[in-house]
Order: sequence, then C-alpha cells, then structure tokens
Amino acid sequence: MGDQDVYDRLSGSQTDGEMGEEKGESEGESEKRGSWTGAESLYQFSSSLRAVVRIRQKYLTMKKRRLELAGLGVVGPVVGAGLFTGAPVRTSPKIFTFEGLTPSSTTTTFSSLLQKKKKKKRSRRVMFPSGGGCRAPVIKEHSRAKNCLFLLCTILFLQVYNAIENLDDHVLRYDLEGLEKTLCREVFGQQGAMEALLAQLRDYLSTYVHNKPLVLSLHGTSGVGKSHVGRLLAGHFRSVVGEPLVLQYFVLHHCPLEDDAWRCARALTILVSETVLRAEEEEKIPVFIFDEAEHLHPELLDALRDLVQSKLSNEYLNAVYLFLSNQGHNHITKHLLHNSSSDSMMTVSEYHGNFVKELTPLLRNTLEMLHPLWAEAELIPLTLLEKGHVTECFLDEMMREGFYPDRTNIERLAGEIEYYPVVWGRVYARTGCKQVVAKVNLL
Repeated sequence: MGDQDVYDRLSGSQTDGEMGEEKGESEGESEKRGSWTGAESLYQFSSSLRAVVRIRQKYLTMKKRRLELAGLGVVGPVVGAGLFTGAPVRTSPKIFTFEGLTPSSTTTTFSSLLQKKKKKKRSRRVMFPSGGGCRAPVIKEHSRAKNCLFLLCTILFLQVYNAIENLDDHVLRYDLEGLEKTLCREVFGQQGAMEALLAQLRDYLSTYVHNKPLVLSLHGTSGVGKSHVGRLLAGHFRSVVGEPLVLQYFVLHHCPLEDDAWRCARALTILVSETVLRAEEEEKIPVFIFDEAEHLHPELLDALRDLVQSKLSNEYLNAVYLFLSNQGHNHITKHLLHNSSSDSMMTVSEYHGNFVKELTPLLRNTLEMLHPLWAEAELIPLTLLEKGHVTECFLDEMMREGFYPDRTNIERLAGEIEYYPVVWGRVYARTGCKQVVAKVNLL
C-alpha cells in the first residue's frame, strides 16, 4: 500500500468519526476519542516500518546487481538520478543514495581497487640491491649434519686427550727425569749443553711416530766430558730399552784401518738395520752412539748419511744418532777467550744460549765443508771447563777411588793442570778433566 492510501483511509476514518460525534455524543464520546488515538499511532508505526523494509529491499537489490556487473566487468548505463538499468524507481525518502555513482566513477573505483591489490602484492616482493643479482632468500633448515659434527669433535677431543696421555707414557718409559739427575750429578761445567740435549731427547721421545731420525752432535775440546756423556747415555738407555737396542760404536776400536772402511761400512749398515727392525717389533726407539767421530772414514760417513736420509721404510725414521767429536774445537776456544767479557753477567742458561747462537753458524759451516752428514745434525757445542770445574772432577774421582777428599790435596792437584791466561776473571783449563784420572791413580 502507498502513502496516499494510508492518508485516504485516515481521512475517511476521521470523517466518519466526526459524523458519529454529531449524531450521538451521548453514547460515549470519550471511548471513541481513545480508539481514534490508538489507530492513528498504529498506522504511523506500520507506515514507517514498511518504508524501512522497502528501502532495505531496494538497497539489497542494487547491491546485488552492482556486484554481478562488477564480476562480469561490464558497467551498464544509468537512468535518471544515477541508477542502473532495471532498478526500481526511487519513491521513498532518500536515506541511502548512489547519486555520485556514474559509469566513469564506477570504472575508476574498480580500477583503483585493482591497483591497490597489485600494490599490495608488489610490496610483498623482496627488494635486492641495485648492484647485485636476484637471489632467493635463504631458508634455514635444521641439518642433521650438525649432530655428526658434534660427534666428530667429541671423538677428536678424546683422541687428542689420549695422545697427550701417551706422550707422558713415552716420557716415563725412557725415564728422562732420572737421566737428567744423572747428567747434573756426573757432568761438570756443561749445564747449558745438558739442558739442550735433554730438551731434544724429551721432544723426540715423547712420541713414537716421526718423519726423520734425531741426529745430535756434541762438539768440544779434549777433556770437557764428551766421552763421559756418551757412557752415561749408553748406560741409561740400556737399562730402559734393553742392551740390543743400544749401540756404542768406537771408531778406533771397531774400524781402526782405513783399508777396511768399505767392509766396516757394510757391517755397520747391517748392524743398524737389524737393530731398527728389532726396535720396530718392540715399539721402542734405538740409540746409536758414535764416539771419536772425528776419526770416521768417508765410507762410514756416507753409510751413516744414507741411513739418516733413508726412505726405505718407517723403522729407520725412529732412531737416535749421537756423535761425539772434537771437530771445530778451535772455533769454540777462540770464541770463549774473546767473548767472556760480554757473558760475565749472564746466568748459565743465558750464557749457553748466547754461546750456541753465536757459535753454531760458524761451526756448522766448518763441519759441512768436511761432510754433508753434519748438515742433518743438531749441533750442541760444549764449553771449556774452568778451574772450579776441574776441582770438582778431582773431588769426584778421589771419592770414587776411595781416597779421603782432602781439600789441600785437591787444590794442589788442580794447580798442576795447564790453564789459559785469565780472561775477565775466568780461568779455563787447556785439557779440562782429561788428566784427572791419571793424577788420582798416582796417589
């Protein structure tokens, strides 16, 4: 029903009421006025409700048609006040209108929505620097290889720890602490040289796997204790590795004649080979000591050089060669007599370190000119013995022979030894302790 019909009905009802009032006011004027007021309010409410429903239906119809046209991508013509074709004519009050809606505005609105969606999509793209190429983002994934890496590190740590424990076991096997005490007690005036010798032995004997043998060469003048050191080392290693694995070779005894040099060289090669093979079976390191090495024949030196540089098998790499020689003693004596002033205020270790540092290059050049074997050796020079050291030699020898250590007698015997002129408060013996044993035997 339209608004006009509602108005006509209300008008007709109002006319009938007025006629009823004129005919009979006595029948109940107050009751008719109350029914009139209720009907009027009911009709007003129903009219407003129908208008709201009608507006909602029109809005839903237009919205549905607009969505259908937007989905098809077609914008139809509008009629009159901007409505789409086929839309009902607006008769109710304009509560919600689309007056600004035109074909161009609809197209613009739709295109702007699409552009906003594209901008949103583009904004999600990863921006790369202008200088570099596009790279895919790195996806961090949990790798199972990490667990294997941790396991490998643990195994490596255990192996290193076990190797360190084995180093201590090797050092304990050769009893280098006992050897150090013996050398400090028995050898006089060579503290720095003995420390260098023990350091070389400790580093080499701490493990069983080597890439070359240890070659040591002790050089010094007569009477400074070279042969004595060789006897002490031979006795010590015989007690820790066994008699067959220690060879003490005296050149003037084993090969005195030069005509037998080739035979001696072959015999020495066979002896060394048998010793290293036996040491390989027992997992020990053999020791070869060559006393009076200055008398080695060229054939023996060549054979020893081949053994030191041998690449036949690994057992030749696990061996200790010790040479005792007086070659280069002139350089040692000259250096000590001319440089005692600069070394007078140093400690024993500093004195020997400076002594070796300055003397080794000159000594090595001299020895390499004699034979290439000395280029493979670690040189340890021995210093001259002072008068106090000679006195200690006499005291030790007298107690060894059972004589009473009379201080006056010892000073008298020490005074019979020949000495160099005093150099900055130092008195060096020409022959060291070489004549001590002979003089004690004359008592």
